[in-house]
Amino acid sequence: MKTVAVVLINIATLLLVSCKKEVEKPKVIYDTTNKGRQLTKVDSTQVSIADLPIQMEGTDYLIHPVGDLRVYERGAKAKYGSSSVIDLSFTISNLGDDEITGFLQNLKFQKLDSDTIKSLTDKPALILTVTYLKAVADKTNKQILVYTMYDVDTNKDGKLDTSDIKSLYLSEISGEHFTKISADFQELIDWNLIESKNRLYFRTVEDTNKNGQFDKNDVVQYSYINLLAKDWEVKNYEPI
Repeated sequence: MKTVAVVLINIATLLLVSCKKEVEKPKVIYDTTNKGRQLTKVDSTQVSIADLPIQMEGTDYLIHPVGDLRVYERGAKAKYGSSSVIDLSFTISNLGDDEITGFLQNLKFQKLDSDTIKSLTDKPALILTVTYLKAVADKTNKQILVYTMYDVDTNKDGKLDTSDIKSLYLSEISGEHFTKISADFQELIDWNLIESKNRLYFRTVEDTNKNGQFDKNDVVQYSYINLLAKDWEVKNYEPI
């Protein structure tokens, strides 16, 4: 019995070690000789659809969220004949207070008096949040969107997903001037708007020891942008 118990403990230990290794996959692979697969979209097996357009209060643009049609199996593969019972979700985004959330591949922009629809980007992307800075617009008439998203397959697994590095972008309400403001290979931690100064503050973490992970041994970078400046120049500051 003791031998069986020892064998079981060893198996359990191996499983735990295996799970830990699975969790600790690097977010970044620094291999300049291997650029990974060329991504044409987030997942080429999915079917793209668009939600009905959204208009942020006080703006002259419609925003069309674009993402993948979601297919869910209901229960434990209940069947009628030979077909599984599935549910389709045609909703790909959610609208909160001046914010669109989801797992979006793109956004399309359309001026109210035009039939022309323009894409935000022609590159693969996975957009998590799109926030309209209404407080800034109400005071300055400058209408700006803030994006948290994934834009590079940093772990080179051939997919663009939440295992990659999250980035921060800005654009005008028209989708023009789409600009990455977080540095390449730095993981976005969070951002915050200071209305009184019309500044967007944000933090990123830099993989300074180049081990592919973001941990306590890495350096947190503190930055801000003057939203009213002609060019969104990133400035660093040191609160610590």
